[in-house]
Amino acid sequence: MAIISLSFPETMVREMDEIQESLGYTGRSELVRAGVRLLIQDTKEKQGMSGDLSAVIVCTHTEENEEKVTKIKHRFDNIVRTHIHNKIGKKNCVELFLVEGEASTVTKMVEEFKKEDAIRSAKLVMI
Repeated sequence: MAIISLSFPETMVREMDEIQESLGYTGRSELVRAGVRLLIQDTKEKQGMSGDLSAVIVCTHTEENEEKVTKIKHRFDNIVRTHIHNKIGKKNCVELFLVEGEASTVTKMVEEFKKEDAIRSAKLVMI
């Protein structure tokens, strides 16, 4: 098995340790391998999509990062049919996008959200 050195911010390490303990992984390496397996599976699944599709994209972020979400949304206005913004608690936000269009464009929008560090999570749910 190859050995790869990785660096993580302390907050992420603490979260990883909590997940490791709660889900019973024997170590951080096992947890990281499980996460990478999920990413590979998800990527293969989404790369296999083609043609037109309808989907929901769910993004979470803090209030101060709303502008970054809006910038990405505007780049994909041609596929966004509905956008709902909801504030959860004092500082957290959830964005729901109902999108419709070419699978590659929908996938690209999700990837743009995932690449943005200010966005906590971005999930694609196909309808």
